Amino acid sequence: MYYLATHLRVVAALVIREMSTRFGTKPGGYIWAFLDPAAHIAFLSLIFMAIAHAPPLGTNFPLFFATGYIAFQFYQSMAGYLNGAVSANRALLSYPNVAPIDTVLARYVLQFGTTAVVGFCVFSVLSLELKSPLDIQWSFIIEAAFAASLIALGNGLANNILFAKYPLYEKFYDIITRPLFMLSGVFYLPHMLPHPAREVILMNPLVHAVMLFRRGFYPEYRAIGYNGVYMYGVAFTFLFFGLFVFTSSRGVLRGR
Repeated sequence: MYYLATHLRVVAALVIREMSTRFGTKPGGYIWAFLDPAAHIAFLSLIFMAIAHAPPLGTNFPLFFATGYIAFQFYQSMAGYLNGAVSANRALLSYPNVAPIDTVLARYVLQFGTTAVVGFCVFSVLSLELKSPLDIQWSFIIEAAFAASLIALGNGLANNILFAKYPLYEKFYDIITRPLFMLSGVFYLPHMLPHPAREVILMNPLVHAVMLFRRGFYPEYRAIGYNGVYMYGVAFTFLFFGLFVFTSSRGVLRGR
């Protein structure tokens, strides 16, 4: 119990340190955290409003793209932030109370909270221009965010080791993950794609997380093709693999 309490205090301290390092002490850093996704959503909305009369779901373009973009960010922002958790805090690992896993968990907590707050702000602003209030199903939203973040956590745990051991892998990883935004159902509905593109897209677990997230905003959305068992199967496979790689590489974690 004492061991757990010690690690909780360490993680809390690291979260505060990461907040100061990432956002600074001035409001500008926090404002940019909101403006960045807002700019992406506005850009997508303007493009598709120019070429289509209505979004694939509902009647509001910004809301449709926001549900896809924010859901995807629970993976994308998280994965990118976790990948360098250990290397960025290596100096702190000389302290006996600081374990490598603490640095990853601190970034996980901070990024999850940041994305959640940004999402809440974005949807609050969008709701002001809607003709009718949003009928939100929080259980779907929270579940989707959790599932996407678990995939990112497993991915990040493994990458903290693999990036350090195999520099070439880091470059390869950047290349193969670049199209994920296009392949995760952010700006389209998977069931509207022709065969066999639909089946290929549904192999991406993030597509299922985005579909589930959208169900929280659109009660009429049937999410055809959604498979929660598959999504969680991939999420926990990534998590267990990441934990295995992470815990079996103490020398790499400590820089030895």
